Amino acid sequence: MIFVFVFFAVVILAHTLCRNMTAKNICLLISSLIFYSWASLGFTAILLFETVTCWFFALRIDRSSGKARRGLLAACVAILLAILCVFKYTGFLLENVRFFTGFPQTIPNIVLPLGISFYTFQLISYVADVYRGDVTPQRKFWKLLLYASLFHQCVAGPIVRYGDIAEELEERWVTTGRISQGITRFTVGLAKKAVLANSCAVVADAFFTGDAAALASRPAAGLWLSGLAFMLQIYLDFSAYSDMALGMGLMCGFHYPENFDYPYIASSVTDFWRRWHISLSSFFRDYVYIPLGGNRRGKGRQALNLLIVWLLTGLWHGASWNYILWGLYFFVFLAAEKFILGGRLEKIPAFVRRIALLPVIYFCWIIFKFEDFTALWTVVKGLFCLNGNAASNLAAELTFKANWILLLVSAIACTPLCKAAAGRLKERASGNTAAFWLYSALEVIHPAALLLLSAMALAGDSYNPFIYWMF
Repeated sequence: MIFVFVFFAVVILAHTLCRNMTAKNICLLISSLIFYSWASLGFTAILLFETVTCWFFALRIDRSSGKARRGLLAACVAILLAILCVFKYTGFLLENVRFFTGFPQTIPNIVLPLGISFYTFQLISYVADVYRGDVTPQRKFWKLLLYASLFHQCVAGPIVRYGDIAEELEERWVTTGRISQGITRFTVGLAKKAVLANSCAVVADAFFTGDAAALASRPAAGLWLSGLAFMLQIYLDFSAYSDMALGMGLMCGFHYPENFDYPYIASSVTDFWRRWHISLSSFFRDYVYIPLGGNRRGKGRQALNLLIVWLLTGLWHGASWNYILWGLYFFVFLAAEKFILGGRLEKIPAFVRRIALLPVIYFCWIIFKFEDFTALWTVVKGLFCLNGNAASNLAAELTFKANWILLLVSAIACTPLCKAAAGRLKERASGNTAAFWLYSALEVIHPAALLLLSAMALAGDSYNPFIYWMF
């Protein structure tokens, strides 16, 4: 509430009142550092250090050649990854060492800096693109810091490459049309998060909380219901942050890349990953998979490259074995599509493929949800009544009856149905007076209505989970 109605409102007003681009950029830089420092000044120091490191190395790379360039790139990436590993994976590594050796007895509790995985990957992509000659190095440190710290997206993505906004850092135009588009996109994302995702989270937690013993007693119907709610929550939650980032960017003149394209209507696992967290999958494709050789060195090497990418993708999502299993889970299905099914997959009707994909996606989120393997296995067995648990009970039935409308609306929000309906109405508005006035009224009313609904949801409910804190 403070962010929407105080912080962002003040920033947009100040940004609009600034007369020139330098002033606008300084306004955004100061507000971004205030926003990030709200969590911790120590976190800001890490962001500053990583940015100055990349600024320095990128300038040196630009002036070097041959092996020296490769060495500078390797050194810069190693520093950034070392920082990420210290904060994100130290506890995980020590826990596994203790499991096998009994030492150390005490594991330090290292707080993960907010959004470190996102801005670290952004800065790596910047230095790599300078090395490749795809972008010109930014000679002004404060502008590179602005790129790394933009509060619109530094905490929860999308992962924006420097080349995507390099020109807009120097010159951009904020028009009433872009502000209108930005407000609409932002309010859609805010409503997806505050109204739908948070409500789905309550249903997901209804039967997914507790230890393995408690989970073993949950009815199968309740577990299936919570699994469905979590599947809806995680998409609505994450895509909501991207919607809000893109909307805020438009209001400030930036065009960030799309990060989601209705992944739950995908027709294959490969297609799913073309639609889900697009900025992450394209990062691993361009900066890991292709440099490793991609599919240019035979099927054996291609399979190894895929395995490496999906192990890293799993680790990126969290320092726990379930995320590694989650990455391997997708590797198996992707490898099967590429090396076994091949072109035969395309011969199956798209509708059938879409329906068949949903159970694959459903179980991937079960793996993602539970870091405790005992709890994970208990839930998987419980889904099929293999724990001696009941198929259903009164609690599961009442939870479903109380939330079926929410789940239906949330499922519709995961599809392009609303977007298609709006597009069709817009087409009709060009030649129909009634349709024109209806479309015009909706353009004004629906962002205001979504903002009001979101404010009511946030004011009336203190439950506002942030799934992606571990990133």
